[in-house]
Amino acid sequence: MAVHKLILDDVFEESVCTLIAIHCTIEDYRLAYLLNQNLGINLVRNKKDLDYDNGKSTYSIYNWEDKKQLLTWNLVSNICKTNDVMTTSSGLLFETTHSITKTFNLIPELKSVNYLLKIDDELHITKEKYIINTIIRIPQIATAYTIDISQLKSKENLIFS
Repeated sequence: MAVHKLILDDVFEESVCTLIAIHCTIEDYRLAYLLNQNLGINLVRNKKDLDYDNGKSTYSIYNWEDKKQLLTWNLVSNICKTNDVMTTSSGLLFETTHSITKTFNLIPELKSVNYLLKIDDELHITKEKYIINTIIRIPQIATAYTIDISQLKSKENLIFS
């Protein structure tokens, strides 16, 4: 019996998008407000956060659909901190409780990045530079830069729909 082999490399095209890493210590709602003011966009928080590992880690996400240019903008936090309370008993009368803070990252390769701005289209280099320069001019933001998505091992975490 003959064996048929199908090669589907060219059939499925990877999604094209621009990913911008943002380093800052402000809250997500404040960052979304500042980006809205400076970039002329309208990021709105989703009703549901991104949920991974059945509630073990959740990440806030804001989105905006630009109907003129047919672009979707997503601002997502990259860091999730959870507090776990552990009770230990030494077999005596009293138990002791310890609070342990665990940190999870949406993209583990980018542990130092606080937020990710994903634009679902590969932007022209001049528009990309304009967006990054505008973000860097915001005083509360330490730095911002683009990330090559093809180099990320956990790029499947960037699929939000």
